[in-house]
Amino acid sequence: MVESLGVAVVGFGWMGRVHSQAYARVRHHFPHLSLRPRLVAVADEVPGRAEQAAEQYGFSTATRDWREIVADPRVRAVSIAAPNFLHREIGTAMAEAGKHLWIEKPVGLTAADARAVAEAVAGAGVQGTVGFNYRNAPAVRYARELIAEGAVGRVTHVRIRLFSDYAAHPDAALTWRYERERGGSGVLGDLASHGVDLARFLLGEIEALVADTAVFLAERPRPTGATTGHQRVAGGGRGPAGDAETVTAVGVVGTVGAVGTVENEDYVNCLLRFASGARGVLEACRVSVGEQNAYGFEVHGTRGALFWDFRRMGELGVSSGTAYQDQPVSTVHVGPGHGEYAAFQPGAANAMGYDDLKVIEAHGFLRSIAEGRAHGPTLADAVRSGEALDAMARSAERGGWVAL
Repeated sequence: MVESLGVAVVGFGWMGRVHSQAYARVRHHFPHLSLRPRLVAVADEVPGRAEQAAEQYGFSTATRDWREIVADPRVRAVSIAAPNFLHREIGTAMAEAGKHLWIEKPVGLTAADARAVAEAVAGAGVQGTVGFNYRNAPAVRYARELIAEGAVGRVTHVRIRLFSDYAAHPDAALTWRYERERGGSGVLGDLASHGVDLARFLLGEIEALVADTAVFLAERPRPTGATTGHQRVAGGGRGPAGDAETVTAVGVVGTVGAVGTVENEDYVNCLLRFASGARGVLEACRVSVGEQNAYGFEVHGTRGALFWDFRRMGELGVSSGTAYQDQPVSTVHVGPGHGEYAAFQPGAANAMGYDDLKVIEAHGFLRSIAEGRAHGPTLADAVRSGEALDAMARSAERGGWVAL
């Protein structure tokens, strides 16, 4: 018997849209799921946006106040895709009201915020899933399996990179993302959090780290209108996608004001020591001209190596054997035997996309609710990621290695 589950989405920028679409698609790809998500309510503080979402996606109720969702008995599960500084307040309130949470990373501004949400989820006995979606790529899951079975020998070192140009334009408006109080640690929370999760997912716990950070674009124009999402261009002219005027990634228009100071990090470079003895490098940047979602990793072991690039999501470079020197690398095109690939495509090398990873995430969330046990990344993973990000910030400020 399939049970209807009332769900709500808080924050309807790009990620809120992705969550809504994932709910709509999840039973198409996972037909045996015992819960059918029903879009009940949507909340967003930008005037008119919740109403537009309700019209487009079929939510029964639209509101500018997320607190109305806390009190709504129809809602049993909530997606939280609001800005970072609201994660703790919204997450704890929803959990304490008995609602299951699918919350976007980094879950607040610090590890303390993530821990508060985790404690609320545990105290209420609800399920909590976190938006670390890159671990859902079938090639990433296959890499984890190969590492676990010793296909590359003992892992010696890993390099994880997350480069993007979404903040590279000097006229990108000074939104909340660039403020310490509302955006937290900048590129650390935005991109490096994914890197930490990938590192832990593939290699296990991080024992210690040392980091260096930088702000490369120290000033940006202040917007005088509403802006949300990953900023494109502030002011006249055209952005990277040809958008006129002041346009964000979700299409909210504003205008240019006075110049303000960027308060958080554009760049981080971090050396990692894993509990296993492996070493690592994690590098992330939001102002990398010429780089669009250049995310990936290289894992090296005593008998081989693995290579993955998000922009070629369905491929995994594999070098394994006993040649050691001049050992070739083969490209594996993932197929139905890898991860959740079979839920989307019938044969290897048929492309999957970013939104598919969020459908997998939605499936894990709903399955967690149905079975009463976690499937996918949890609030505990968010806490561990937050602890690593906090350690990076301390290391960059004070110098030297920081133990986790």
